[in-house]
Amino acid sequence: MSERLAAFVAAEEGCDPGALVVTNLRRLAGGASRLLWSVDVDLRGERLPLVLRQDPPGRIVEGGMELEFRLLGAAASAGVPVPRVYWCAPDASVLGAPFFAMERLRGEAIPRRLLRDERYAGARKVMGAELGEILARIHRIDPELPALAGRLARPTPGVSPSRMEIDRVSEGVRALAVEPHPVLDLAERWLRERAPDPPALGFVHGDYRVGNVFFDENGTRAILDWELAHVGDPVEDLGWVCVRAWRFGHDDLAAGGLATREELVRAYESAGGAPVDPAALSFWEACGNFKLALVFLSQARAYLDGAHATVELASLGRRTAEAEDELLRLMSEAG
Repeated sequence: MSERLAAFVAAEEGCDPGALVVTNLRRLAGGASRLLWSVDVDLRGERLPLVLRQDPPGRIVEGGMELEFRLLGAAASAGVPVPRVYWCAPDASVLGAPFFAMERLRGEAIPRRLLRDERYAGARKVMGAELGEILARIHRIDPELPALAGRLARPTPGVSPSRMEIDRVSEGVRALAVEPHPVLDLAERWLRERAPDPPALGFVHGDYRVGNVFFDENGTRAILDWELAHVGDPVEDLGWVCVRAWRFGHDDLAAGGLATREELVRAYESAGGAPVDPAALSFWEACGNFKLALVFLSQARAYLDGAHATVELASLGRRTAEAEDELLRLMSEAG
């Protein structure tokens, strides 16, 4: 694998393979939807510490790696902190599955450490505001950039993103649930009655939350995991980061255990984000919990069907009740 990677990099850089050395290639833990590899490339006397982000065997998403590579480049141009990207192999010809190479940063992305460890006390003081400020920059990315035009999923013309998401999740619940879920039936009706029409469509990260934020003692280093980016209602991102599951017990700070909703919105709008309708934010937070229930149901189904017979999936499936409990609370509070 190191030899194939060296030949690929040499071709991309237009140099002799002898001008570079690939060392320390090893698989990294983490990466729920992608394989991650750490590697060092010595190129023309400079050592590049890199991470390879690769489709897992048997789960290749056509064009997914190339799109994520392009997204990171577009995000960097918009002033969003992301790892620098180097090279992309959009097909399986080099390493058996598509991949791209990006900068390996110092830091980590484990939320419980961020929210618990004294080491990150300073980071906690600034990252709530950073979540809002960075998201405003993300939402300024132009989906019609030449690198992105025609590549991002977008709503059907004439159909609001909110209604499309309700349809997608409710269809998934009915397809995957092995027992009745009356709370989810109620939530579907409640959400349909409140589905907002956004003033304008825009760029949406799609999975903006702690866990996809790389940090160190000083605060945010990079925003990760762009594979769900799409065109839609930007308030979706604000609602998703406020979903209870991403607070890890710090329920007094709705935005990832780092800031209140009000602080998040204030930082977002102060950084140039469009004014946020409180009703739209409430909808998208509730819809985020609705979506999370589907995620848990799909994990339970994978366990029950024997596709992935792991205790982890079984335990995650049981967490459907947590999302339902939060939906009941949000619906009760909203009236």
